[in-house]
Amino acid sequence: MRLGLMLGYSGSKVELPMDLVKLADELGVYAVWTAEAWGSDAVTPLAWIGAQTGHIHLGTAIMQIPARTPANTAMTAMTLDQLSGGRFLLGLGVSGPQVVEGWHGVPYGKPLQRTREYVSILRQIFARRGALEFEDSEYQIPYRGDAATGLGKPLKSMLRGRADIPIYLAAIGPKNVQLAAEIADGWLPVFFSPQHYDELFRENVKRGFALAGDGKGYADFDIAPTAPVVVGADVSACRDAVKPRLAFYVGGMGAKDKNFYYDLVCRLGYADAAEQIQDAFLSGDRVGAMWAVPDALVDEVALCGPRERIQELLVQWRNCPITTLNVIVEDKASLRTMVELVN
Repeated sequence: MRLGLMLGYSGSKVELPMDLVKLADELGVYAVWTAEAWGSDAVTPLAWIGAQTGHIHLGTAIMQIPARTPANTAMTAMTLDQLSGGRFLLGLGVSGPQVVEGWHGVPYGKPLQRTREYVSILRQIFARRGALEFEDSEYQIPYRGDAATGLGKPLKSMLRGRADIPIYLAAIGPKNVQLAAEIADGWLPVFFSPQHYDELFRENVKRGFALAGDGKGYADFDIAPTAPVVVGADVSACRDAVKPRLAFYVGGMGAKDKNFYYDLVCRLGYADAAEQIQDAFLSGDRVGAMWAVPDALVDEVALCGPRERIQELLVQWRNCPITTLNVIVEDKASLRTMVELVN
């Protein structure tokens, strides 16, 4: 198991912890990941980081599929990959209906089918075996639909990009996880509980491998979950530092009846707590939502407490087929601790 550093997306101001990133680069951390919601994008920070580092891989976790055409994403990926000397990792996700329709102004549609077609188009562009032509239910290239001029021409990328740029998919639900195992090079789970891997995910991953064929298995698939890490003597205080993040996602990252994080926490066995968190959050009581997050849930999806306790908790993460553990840390000392424990 190798280590990654998850930076996420910015709030009201873009501020990158470059001292932390540079230390990660020096310590041999595998990758640094950035995200996007409805403010800062995931790519621009990576370009900034890539120009100031020499070894660490540069991953998007994730670029929103509905925000860009497949060709635009391919152009971005190939450009940043070449400029960084082959360090780019392309993480993709469909986001949710509130962001897709409320921010990007496009229909949410059929996310599984859209993802399948999107990845297929990307791989065609990367491979450069011929001019791009594609037609299915979600994408048509060249476009020949309503308001088309009829002048669309199949094109092949002028840029000779790397054909094997790794593609990761963010997935939570069973069908999404299966799709990731089938068509992607890696999977980016959030709020991952290693003790529930066998129960919730193993069969979906297995079915995805089978559909992929050609003997695909864990050796060909990077399972790269994100885990918040808070190192400190007071376990309770460390847990409390994680709870606002969980409350925000379970309570507010989705509508009342369409929240993938809420659904995931329910599948982990915390349905009553999920309802309390969501009710409090949506009523404006964010503090109450935070305090409704169970300690046990935090311990399943995060690493909190003294070094010795985190070392013990890491055993169950190592017992899963995880290749990359992407940690959220706030300081250099915590990063050093995780590098020492994982290595």
